[in-house]
Amino acid sequence: MHAVLILSIVFGGTILALAIIGSTVLMAIKILKGGISASGRRSQAEEARVIQEIYEGLNSMESRVEALETLLMERDKKGQHS
Repeated sequence: MHAVLILSIVFGGTILALAIIGSTVLMAIKILKGGISASGRRSQAEEARVIQEIYEGLNSMESRVEALETLLMERDKKGQHS
């Protein structure tokens, strides 16, 4: 029973080590090759544009909410004075 456990640990460790070494080599090749492909750059540019639009929309919404809050507070003040 102990031999099977030791064998599985050794075999599993060997597979894990090979996977780590392989992925490290692939990452190094990708970095040396130039990083991101043209389609990856286009995709990142599109994502950046969408995030920018969302940010601008949220800023616009924040301004509207502040304006509504101001209107509601003024209405409450007028209601309290009456």
